Amino acid sequence: MAYNMLFTPMHIGTMEVKNRVVMTAAEFSLGQTNGEATERMIAYFEERAKGEVGLIIPGICRVNDMAATSSFTQLSMSSDRHIAPMRHMVQRIHAAGAKLCIQLHHPGRQGYCSSINSLPLLIPITDRFPKVVPQLFKATPLLLGLEQKKVCMSQQAPSKCALSAHGAMRIHAMSRRAVKRLIQDYIDAAVRCQKAGVDAVELHGTHGYMIQQFLSPHTNKRSDEYGGSFENRLRFLAEIVTGIKEACGKDYPLIVRMSADEMYARIGQPETGYTLEEGKRIAKRLEELGVDALNVSCACYDTYNYWLEPTSFEPGWRAYLAKEIKSVVNIPVIAVNFIRSPEQAERQLEEGYQDFIGSARNFICDPYWAKKAKEGHPETIHRCIGCLHCIKSFIENASLKGAPGECALNPTVGLEKEYRALPQSGKGKKAIVIGAGPAGLTAAITLRHRGYAVTVFEKEAAAGGQVNIAAAGPHKAKLHWAIEDMLTEAKARGIAVQYGVEATAEKIAAEGADVVLIATGGTALRPHSIAGIDSKKVVTAQEVLLGKVKLKNSKVAVIGSGLTGLETTEKLNENRNKVVVVEMTEQVAENAWFQFVEDSMSRIKPYGTKFLLGTKLLAVGNKGIRVQQVKTGREKCLAVDYVVLAMGVAPNNALKEQLELRGIRCQLIGDAVRGGTIGNATQSAFHTALQV
Repeated sequence: MAYNMLFTPMHIGTMEVKNRVVMTAAEFSLGQTNGEATERMIAYFEERAKGEVGLIIPGICRVNDMAATSSFTQLSMSSDRHIAPMRHMVQRIHAAGAKLCIQLHHPGRQGYCSSINSLPLLIPITDRFPKVVPQLFKATPLLLGLEQKKVCMSQQAPSKCALSAHGAMRIHAMSRRAVKRLIQDYIDAAVRCQKAGVDAVELHGTHGYMIQQFLSPHTNKRSDEYGGSFENRLRFLAEIVTGIKEACGKDYPLIVRMSADEMYARIGQPETGYTLEEGKRIAKRLEELGVDALNVSCACYDTYNYWLEPTSFEPGWRAYLAKEIKSVVNIPVIAVNFIRSPEQAERQLEEGYQDFIGSARNFICDPYWAKKAKEGHPETIHRCIGCLHCIKSFIENASLKGAPGECALNPTVGLEKEYRALPQSGKGKKAIVIGAGPAGLTAAITLRHRGYAVTVFEKEAAAGGQVNIAAAGPHKAKLHWAIEDMLTEAKARGIAVQYGVEATAEKIAAEGADVVLIATGGTALRPHSIAGIDSKKVVTAQEVLLGKVKLKNSKVAVIGSGLTGLETTEKLNENRNKVVVVEMTEQVAENAWFQFVEDSMSRIKPYGTKFLLGTKLLAVGNKGIRVQQVKTGREKCLAVDYVVLAMGVAPNNALKEQLELRGIRCQLIGDAVRGGTIGNATQSAFHTALQV
């Protein structure tokens, strides 16, 4: 397929973009506390520019250091000191073949109170002592504790309103003077961008941040000229737009990222916020104000899954929003639309849904997504599977470790320069990897990159390991893309994958490998301390998900409410079983990322599934099970036909001991160390393979 429209140039105002490919903003915490780009950040975006992305919009850029912080290591254009470092970044991105647009941002009610006024104190310290940054982040739990105790200053918002589902713990309504000052902050930041040679600026007016909070009647309850009517709610954004156009000139390209629909109806609150019809009104006014393009998104933190979709969502599900906005404006429309393939991208351009194809996760996952499509090799693309390891790792790393976010399928994120320069220390050496799941395949590819001759032994007839189980869950088939794409790369790199091979200690010893990595995964836990656990009525979640055990029209107890338990519950519900979930902790899927829990629960709730929290399984009998409340010790019996164990996995690591007894050095990776997600497995494998 030629992808003629995808690789046709187009203008945004006076700026010509060489193709229709836009890397939209996704914060990964690759900067410094002083708001400057690091070499690591520049190399990260440089790699995407080399991969034929036409326009790059890095992560959120704060407009002031006092109250506009979302990540301590995000970009900033709050001061003239940022102009020269930004100019250097612009030059590097231009040299790599892309244009650069900076997204100006303020979190509003979705910011953390502990960040208020803290950066002016941190910047002098971290500038002088950069190695102290990770230590400072260890204080984050203390700061969050102070937020809860209401010791920290409150976060700015247009007005007092309901707190965000995720974000600030206290907010206060901005004074009129503070509103005017913030408008000027946006304008001043745009002027600095122009002076630095940045090709365009984007105003972040979506996902529930400050600008959208002014636009929404849910969060803007002001009674002055910045609240109330549609025009008044739009005034904050309008004054920023007109101010930038006056200060930078009408020819300086200005993009607004906007929510076409706040999506409250999707969570059962149709009267809350604004809908697509008002989104279209906003779009028309922005065009009238002189905005050069609209970057159409949707939702906010209260409706998180409808702007940052988990695996279960279908590619293109929200394309209708961009098409509706495009129908009322004559300026270019950029949209993400959960696009995963060049074919889908070309089709949505041809059918008039949008003018530019936006994505962040595609290019995080595969920096050369566009280049591979342009050169006619889309089958070599590593597709994003929507596993959300990126956002989960970013929030955990940036908040607690002072480290950047990660990608489950591209562990080189933030290490682009180092990975390219890895010495070929494996030349003339042989590596054996045991297991062709995500950890094994990642290790094999990494070792091959280092020059090793690599063979992978897989005891099953097909690759995948634990991913095969996860992908068998309802709406999770896309997870298997990870394995398919890794196998494509492995084949291209000359890695031998042998199926149906039991890797015994004798066989490995006979191979005489220089490096042996064990990625043998895990086995479903079946605790023998529970009476009756070996009963024929007791099966594992893995057996249910893979279809090895088919339960229909039965009473079933699922033991464990982690993601595997929830996915199994979904499947059991679809087969008309009556399900009760027994969970020892007081929270459903306590350790799982909240988006997946909300996603699964939205499908589970209509079936009336019961959840017994704070309850543990004591015994399995002929007529049912006996359970006990953890806090009170009270016991009761439940009449069920079957028991499904979803209690996690135990590592398969016996081979390591057998090899070591023969004097063969080896290392465990992935679930063979500890059960976890695809991202945990690939990160473990990658870093181990770098160090052997």
